[in-house]
Parts: sequence; structure tokens; C-alpha cells
Amino acid sequence: MLAKRIIPCLDVKDGRVVKGTHFVDLRDAGDPVELAKRYNMDGADELVFLDITATPERRETLSGLVRAVASELDIPFTVGGGIRTLEDVRLILRSGADKTSLMTAAVQHPERITEIAEVFGSQCVVVAIDARRVYEDRPDRNVVETPEGRCWFQVYTHGGSSPTGLDALGWASQAVELGAGELLVTSMDRDGTRRGFDNVLNRHISRRVNVPLVASGGAGEPGHFLEAFTEGLADAALAASVFHYGNYPVPVVKRYLRDRGVRVRL
Repeated sequence: MLAKRIIPCLDVKDGRVVKGTHFVDLRDAGDPVELAKRYNMDGADELVFLDITATPERRETLSGLVRAVASELDIPFTVGGGIRTLEDVRLILRSGADKTSLMTAAVQHPERITEIAEVFGSQCVVVAIDARRVYEDRPDRNVVETPEGRCWFQVYTHGGSSPTGLDALGWASQAVELGAGELLVTSMDRDGTRRGFDNVLNRHISRRVNVPLVASGGAGEPGHFLEAFTEGLADAALAASVFHYGNYPVPVVKRYLRDRGVRVRL
């Protein structure tokens, strides 16, 4: 069995790391280069850098800042935000990233997933899915049972600001068929709440696909990471504020998981 991965996330706006709740009410969390250096030393398994305003502002990702962050790392590095074309991917990989994350471009142009996978390999293609619960029964959606009631999960784009009508479970399967090598699934309902991951969402997607799933949105304590792996069937868990503000550093989370039988790299 592969080791479970713990992944800090740098949500970057105007050159600074920020964090909010439900994708709004953003507050400063620090310098991305300094945080990258800390997480590299702390034993994070990977690092994710998301330029969260690149797509809404219709501009390219901050490649200069990506290079500065990459220079501090000797762990895998994923970059997303504003990536639309093969040339965008090439620039980001040349700037030091190991993988690129697509969200809005993947929804608007699904063929882009295949194009990038064919040129750079599926291992470079992470499809990010921002999803929110919709509590209604619809025969044309994958409706699931949750403790809060029956719902389906709607995909959002443009940094969580645009509902698409897409069913997240169906879209996850399609993205993998098109060539995605990994899925980064964020629960908009749980984002920034520190109430734990949406393990119903993650579990249903994980059971449908044969690529790694990274759970995101809601981590607030070490137990939430354990639940992401045991209940949500995630292969990796991503978090931001719980790490940025020093609540539970990466080594603390990893030791907690190890002591409970989860295989992690220490």
C-alpha cells in the first residue's frame, strides 16, 4: 500500500498567501516563498500553489513567483490557476513545477486534458474539482445519501464563483477518461470551516476512478486527516489554514496518523 500524502496548499493572491471560508473573506497568511521553505523542512509530501485570481482576472499564472517557490523545494510541486493552453503548461513546468492543475479550462475545453496528457504525460495533469452540495432529487444527477439529506454535487469554476450545472461525480469520471492522472477535490461547503473533509463526496468519487484523489476543504485537526483516509478513501489530504497558522504542523499530523496505523513518510 502506498503511503498517504499530506499536502499544504498555498492559495496566492497579489503575491501573498491568503485563506478564507467558503472561498470568500480572504485574510493574509504569509509569504509564499517562506511558507514553502517551512513546509519543505517540515516533511510535507508535496506542495500545491494555486493562483486563485488568475482565471477570474483572465491572466497568466505568476511564473516568476512559481520559480521562487520551486527553488526552495525538493518535493513534488503542483501549480494551478490561469492555466489554459499547452504553452501555459510548458511555462509552468519550466518554472519548476512537477504537475499542473486545471479547473476552469478543463470544464470549458475538456479536450485540453487529453492534449496536455499526450504531450507531457498524465502524471502532469491534475484536474481540480470545486464542488458544492445541492439538496434536491434529480433523475439526471448522481444523488447520494448524506446525514444531512439527499444531494448531488455541483461543479463550480472561476475560483468557485461560477456554478456550471455539472455533476461532480460524473465529471470526475469523464476527466479521468480524458487523461487526468490525479483529482484534487475541494468541498466548497467545508472550505475554511475546520469541520472536517466532505468524506461522502470524496468516497463516492474515489470509488468511481482509478487515479489518486486528493481531498481538500475543511481540515481543522489531525483526526480530520484520518477520516479523509479511512472514510473518504482519499490517497492524499490537502490543507491550508491548519498549517499556515501553526495549529497543527505537518509533523504533528503525520505522527498522529502513524500512531493510528496509517502509513505515512516521516
